[in-house]
Amino acid sequence: MSQEGGFAALFALDFKGLFSRRYEDPLLVSCTDGVGTKLKIAVEADVHHTVGIDLVAMSVNDALCTGAEPLFFLDYVAMAKDDPERLEQIVRGIADACVECECALVGGETAILPDMYHPGEYDLAGFCVGVVERKRLVDGRQIQPGDVVLGIASSGFHSNGYSLVRKAVFEVGRHRCSDTIDELGGRTVADALLAPTRLYAKPVKAVLGHYRVKQVVHGIAHITGGGLVENLARIVPSTVQVRLERGSWHVPAVFPWVQRLGGIASDEMERVFNMGVGMALVVSPHFADSIQKQLADLGHESFTIGSVHASAADDERVVLR
Repeated sequence: MSQEGGFAALFALDFKGLFSRRYEDPLLVSCTDGVGTKLKIAVEADVHHTVGIDLVAMSVNDALCTGAEPLFFLDYVAMAKDDPERLEQIVRGIADACVECECALVGGETAILPDMYHPGEYDLAGFCVGVVERKRLVDGRQIQPGDVVLGIASSGFHSNGYSLVRKAVFEVGRHRCSDTIDELGGRTVADALLAPTRLYAKPVKAVLGHYRVKQVVHGIAHITGGGLVENLARIVPSTVQVRLERGSWHVPAVFPWVQRLGGIASDEMERVFNMGVGMALVVSPHFADSIQKQLADLGHESFTIGSVHASAADDERVVLR
């Protein structure tokens, strides 16, 4: 709801929702996140609209893991000095991402903090609120033996592990943002490293909305810092074990390129980065093919990356084999 002036944003709770009906027992879902040291590359390359997309994606993608649809988003931008042109680029990315996610950008805050940041530096934080029907909540407790794990492709590093990326590329590899890299299809370093975090709102909402009677998606994990194993382990109950198969998904070229430059061990790569899978869905095996077709129709590549098995009490919840 628009209003002139005031100290807060308004949002009307007209919960017609994901399934074209009013929510009966709605739960509000809230998330907050930032972009991290990826911002240092944005400043170095003087490219600022993509980090606005990252900001929205990091919070909205988290909210999706509960089965929620995002309702509204707010941003916080802290800058060393007032810079309207740079701020416009950042907010343009935020606004474009909110439109893509069908999430209202209801407001934000800009802080000018010259004593906190060096000239040209800034920081971002984002806040998302969503809603999910209580009986449609996706929390991992429905995960059971026989379920299939589908991985939806990432666009690259997304917004995690950039301290390690920067050390490998700029300190050890001595590259500059403007360098063109043949291994990366002729992209510049800046283009490869500033590829924005993929927005999964449309495909996840489409899949959840397709099955109105049965809940066939039993768990959703946003693959951020900690990689596939640690993030999936956050939603897997102790009664089962998820077994992920190496080589079952495509790893984009930017990952082995950074690994080679930095001499990074494979287990550290898998612990820090998403390695090409930005979102994982744990689904009923009877619907896995249908879900993958839906994802493909929406332009999202997906892979069958693992399966769920009964486990003993001392088994690890997620293993990568």
